[in-house]
Amino acid sequence: MGPIMLAFLLAALAWVLVAGNYMRERHPVCFWYLTGYPTAVVRVLGSWRKVALVNDLTVSHRPARGLVGDVIVRGEALQPVIPRISFPQATRTGLRAVVRLRPGQTPAPFIAAAEALAHAWRMHAVRVSSPERGVVRLVATASDPLERPGVASAPVALLSALLGALESGGAWVMNLRKEPHWLITGATRSGKSTLLAPLITQLAPQPVALVGIDCKGGMELGMFGSRLSALATCRREAAAVLGALVTEMQDRMRICRSADARSNWELAAKERPVPVVVIVDELAELYLGTRADRAEAEQCSTYLLRLAQLGGALGIHLVVAGQRVGSELGPGVTALRAQLGGRICHRVNDPGTAEMTLGDLNKDAVDVAQSITVEEKGVAICTGTDGGWSRARSHLTPPDEAREAAAKYADLAPELPALTRVLKALEMEEDA
Repeated sequence: MGPIMLAFLLAALAWVLVAGNYMRERHPVCFWYLTGYPTAVVRVLGSWRKVALVNDLTVSHRPARGLVGDVIVRGEALQPVIPRISFPQATRTGLRAVVRLRPGQTPAPFIAAAEALAHAWRMHAVRVSSPERGVVRLVATASDPLERPGVASAPVALLSALLGALESGGAWVMNLRKEPHWLITGATRSGKSTLLAPLITQLAPQPVALVGIDCKGGMELGMFGSRLSALATCRREAAAVLGALVTEMQDRMRICRSADARSNWELAAKERPVPVVVIVDELAELYLGTRADRAEAEQCSTYLLRLAQLGGALGIHLVVAGQRVGSELGPGVTALRAQLGGRICHRVNDPGTAEMTLGDLNKDAVDVAQSITVEEKGVAICTGTDGGWSRARSHLTPPDEAREAAAKYADLAPELPALTRVLKALEMEEDA
């Protein structure tokens, strides 16, 4: 090979490397389809037999024991049969494949082997699910799409908010019409407040009443005060506001009963009361206190439980956030948690919090929630309306942007008669 040809090949190689880096940074999806996906297909199909053998994903047509005279001889299964895997299909963030289970197989070994599959295929993660009997779906992501989540888009609907991005690359939307009540847990500085900011900012321009309960003196929700129909900053105010909402709920029951309607949404648009979203920041502050505060704490617990049980059909929705939501907080907390069907779990300090948040709905999501690191602020495990779960990351809404949105739509904050009476009574007590 002459020096001219060698120089030409080196220049071509350098150009390919530069172009590859440019495509990876500026057009990661195109780079994945052109380069990453073909390489990943070779790895998946080439290593499938070995991975299946090593991780006990095989079956045998011959028994693992035999009868020799009157003696049962036990031994290793012979002639392992590899389950069939489909040709991997490309997605925007990775690939997916379907495995047809052999008779006698269950999805459990595949779930346990998810980490091994990710290492063998050099993927960021492999999620295992079983959408139907006899089938296991493997969804692999090439890299963590939540490191730099893009601004996803989603259609705007009443009582829905675009919170961020899902690991699949789609939009993370909280829809209170589909799931009326939500529980958000996580350690300090894990992203709970970061999540509430886009939620309130997205709901601000909608015709809904926002009620804040922040017993930390309004430090977190105070910036949205101009858009809130009411803001309780201590337990006494919270008990009064929640009691007024229970009264509002009873008034709505009478309206629905007189109109022969089973929910707020079956009423005519002109007769339908405005939807209410109650946002509770740090639930523990409502429950923990001295013996003298016990009566108010129990009152708040009773009111929240009644709103959670009956409010969804009457247009009253709860979004409850806290570091822990366990029975140690007081009576009624476990019953309240059971009524909050939507779950979001950020980084936690102990396995019990992840178990309390996700264990009763999605057992396999508990381990994933515990793997969220300190550096992954805003990353959470969220449940979906289909019964599944996903990793997601909320968009960062700067405080100035949040205050601007609250001030911009302050005139949209509706007045609720029951709340107005309670707030005036509290003002009179303070003046006195």
